[in-house]
Amino acid sequence: MKILLDTHALLWCFSDSESLSQKASETFLNTENSLFISAASYWEICLKISIGKLSLDRHWEKTIEREMGRNGIQWLNLEKRHFIAVINLPWIHRDPFDRILVAQAVCERMSIMTSDDNIRRYNVKTIW
Repeated sequence: MKILLDTHALLWCFSDSESLSQKASETFLNTENSLFISAASYWEICLKISIGKLSLDRHWEKTIEREMGRNGIQWLNLEKRHFIAVINLPWIHRDPFDRILVAQAVCERMSIMTSDDNIRRYNVKTIW
């Protein structure tokens, strides 16, 4: 199964957070799944750090790179077709980062690992 990690799910998986559901944890550790991080999530992390909404280790970028390698997580670039797909999404969610993740999941036929109830209201398979 191809799975796009929502930003919070990515950070919780890397920190082995208790906020991560049992199903999400098992899915993350299942080597039969193909895991992806969106460039939009990386941008969201950078933005939240810059405005003081998120605090991570000093070398967080290296940690993410290391964990991506350890867990076989692939990078998903933003493409024109992802942006265009946002146009057709209903206005369930106002967060632009979450909207682009939904659009990417739809375009790429992926599930999204997320605890976000609003994302679960879209016509996309979610895991939590």
